[in-house]
Amino acid sequence: MTRRRIFFSQLALDARIGILEHELRATQPLHIDMEFDVNVTEPVNDLDISSVLDYRQLRQTVVDECTRRHVNLLETLSERVVSRLFEAFPDVVRIRLRISKPSAFSDCAAVGIEITRERADQHAAGYTS
Repeated sequence: MTRRRIFFSQLALDARIGILEHELRATQPLHIDMEFDVNVTEPVNDLDISSVLDYRQLRQTVVDECTRRHVNLLETLSERVVSRLFEAFPDVVRIRLRISKPSAFSDCAAVGIEITRERADQHAAGYTS
């Protein structure tokens, strides 16, 4: 089966994330890089966006999950985002997600978490929302 990869580089948003006292009081910036491997089930029809996975929907799902409530750990947020994406987009078979905090430390550009999961791994490990 043919696969297509959709990617995002440095999606920037503000989120309520962190377990430290100062992080509990305010939002902070996040940068998100993502790759989605998608099964191609039909030829691309240049006049019909429904012939492809609309990346606007992928982006909006990630933004919604990252901004819906306070989360203490990047690890928790990463797992929630991946679970929600697999639930919402059945044609996605693999996700690589990197979430970073660019303002966490003054002596480095960012710190973050990266996870890669395949749909089969998602179910086998019990990662469902």
